[in-house]
Amino acid sequence: MRFVHVERGGRGVRRRGVAAAVALAGCGALLAAGCSPAGVDGARPGGSPPGTAAGPGSPGTSSSGAPSAPVPPARGAVTVAGEIAKGLESPWGVAPLPGGDLLVASRDKGSISRVAAGSGTATRIGSVPGVSPGGEGGLLGLALSPDFASDRMVYAYFTTEGDNRIARMRYDERRPAGQQLGAPDTVFRGIPKGLIHNGGRIAFGPDKMLYAGTGETGDTGLAQDRKSLGGKILRMTPDGDPVHGNPEADSVVYSYGHRNVQGLAWDGDKRLWAAEFGQNTWDELNLIEPGANYGWPEAEGKAGRPGMRDPVAVWKTDEASPSGIAWAQGSVWMAGLKGSRLWRIPLSGTAPVAEPEAFLEGRYGRLRSVVALGGDRLLLVTSETDGRGSPEAGDDRILTLTVR
Repeated sequence: MRFVHVERGGRGVRRRGVAAAVALAGCGALLAAGCSPAGVDGARPGGSPPGTAAGPGSPGTSSSGAPSAPVPPARGAVTVAGEIAKGLESPWGVAPLPGGDLLVASRDKGSISRVAAGSGTATRIGSVPGVSPGGEGGLLGLALSPDFASDRMVYAYFTTEGDNRIARMRYDERRPAGQQLGAPDTVFRGIPKGLIHNGGRIAFGPDKMLYAGTGETGDTGLAQDRKSLGGKILRMTPDGDPVHGNPEADSVVYSYGHRNVQGLAWDGDKRLWAAEFGQNTWDELNLIEPGANYGWPEAEGKAGRPGMRDPVAVWKTDEASPSGIAWAQGSVWMAGLKGSRLWRIPLSGTAPVAEPEAFLEGRYGRLRSVVALGGDRLLLVTSETDGRGSPEAGDDRILTLTVR
């Protein structure tokens, strides 16, 4: 492993290696010093708009937006504690298993592998039938059933020839390697697909309902079309049905006006946060409220448009291009693809307490997913083999981080 220098060009990142080493998981740690982001003309990352408190209809949220936990410090820290795996091809979704091993989706192969936490060995458990990789589509998000201990169900969001959909498969470890996934049971279909902006992140919320972030596929009008599933955050039962308490009783649409949502996470007060790609100007971190309109394509960034929700934090697109997010230690942690860095957004309730901090800038290239493991521990997944990076020996990787 090496620390690296970054040079930007277009939407990609070109890295030049500098000799260094990272210990394997459980061995010595490296401290990655943080840095504050440079100023941005017109807006500063992390500025908080008024009126962002979660509404009373949001499941498990406080209507006041007030913090119920100690306010995090303005300055944080990241330690790279180890490297769980390397040599992965187009990793995207990650689901931690009981016991510490990981399930990892390969976007382009359409397969799911189990990565052993101790050795880093990746063993393919099966492929998802019907995956049609291309552009930004393929096998994307993974999530375990809330009742995984008893039903052994793995949920996957993926692109087919005609749509994006969500299916679940039974994981049977007693079967031979490569044949451990049962036949897919499609729980939801008909999400628009495209070469770009397929969304793809799925997660079960504190309410045990399934949430999915979708993209508008480059057809910007879909985001404001309440009848379309594109450019939305969806909320459904584990069987794919609309949830009682959704903004419309017969619809899975939870919020709309999104461009391309690839990050979903809940804070300590069960408020839902989402990261999404901007176009040419502003990437966004949004506090999600049921039925709210987040503006795209009429608004990008903090536009202050009536009837539309402004983001809680914004970044220039070359500093972020956000994918996965996670909540830990009072902060949202956001993986940046084009930005090739990990952002920390410390929050007091729904308001940032300081400017976001950037960590690991350029050291591991494009960053796809970040997963909370509890306490001060995170997983971080790189994305150099997705066709837009500059892969080096050992890419792609899964790292363990200790944060504060």
